[in-house]
Amino acid sequence: MSTLATPRDAAAPHHSFGLVELGLYGLTIFAWSTSWIALKWQVGVVAPEVSVAYRFLLAAAVMFAWLTATGQRLRFPASVHLRFALQGALIFSTNFYLFYRGGAYLASGLLSVVFSLASVGNLLLSALLLGQRIERRVALGALTGFMGIGLLFWPEIAGTDFNGRALTGLGFCVAGTLFFCSGSILASANQRSGLPIFSTTAWGMAYGAVLMLGLSLVNDRSFAIDVSAKYIGGMLWLALVSSVAAFAAYLTLMSRIGAARAGYATVIFPIFALAISSVEEGYVWTPLAVAGLIAVVAGNLIILSRPNKR
Repeated sequence: MSTLATPRDAAAPHHSFGLVELGLYGLTIFAWSTSWIALKWQVGVVAPEVSVAYRFLLAAAVMFAWLTATGQRLRFPASVHLRFALQGALIFSTNFYLFYRGGAYLASGLLSVVFSLASVGNLLLSALLLGQRIERRVALGALTGFMGIGLLFWPEIAGTDFNGRALTGLGFCVAGTLFFCSGSILASANQRSGLPIFSTTAWGMAYGAVLMLGLSLVNDRSFAIDVSAKYIGGMLWLALVSSVAAFAAYLTLMSRIGAARAGYATVIFPIFALAISSVEEGYVWTPLAVAGLIAVVAGNLIILSRPNKR
């Protein structure tokens, strides 16, 4: 088994942004845009760690069935499984658990805003851990996008009561975002070392589910399932679309264009989540929201533009 790639090699994208990348980008945004409504349907009767465990048990089962049917590699040395387990802990369990916890204290719009910090988190962690230089164009696009997100969600941000409970919720969500960013960097390094992306994803989901099952046992949670249509529908959507389809698309995208640019999908999807909220929850668009949308689109165009040749 080959060793991990060097930091610069692990961070460097292999492809420019073309039709394939656009399709992967669109699928990622669609799946994660719709995940917030589905996640909301999960909150309530079942403990967060149990819901996350069920989600990734189902997702892992689907992934392993597909890998087996297509004859892809499933057996790896024990040392490689340590990487799978760490990636599962960072991307496929802990970050979701923390956002469920944060959701008990904060409005859903603010959850989306905090998670959208993954774009900047990927940039900073790539620079700190992998020695990747942050291009001015990428940084400008990220800052423009975040200004737009701030305008878009300003009524909810301004309306949030930042007392002890709100700060606790914000802490959970920031921690969850950092876990996700760290997992993205690890996933990038795993791919650069030659590990198959779908096999890695399947094993990561399985280990993430096991971690959440263990946490559920430690916390003495009930494993009884909510049989309501919304809970079951939300679980199926989160497992099959927001997990299997979305993460496969996102991790593939990350391997082609780099963690920083792929992570910008997490800035865009709150806009579409807000559009869904307009239909489902009666969100009212304001002039600030429109200005925010324009700024986010502009930031997206900046960060996805073709880099200057060196």
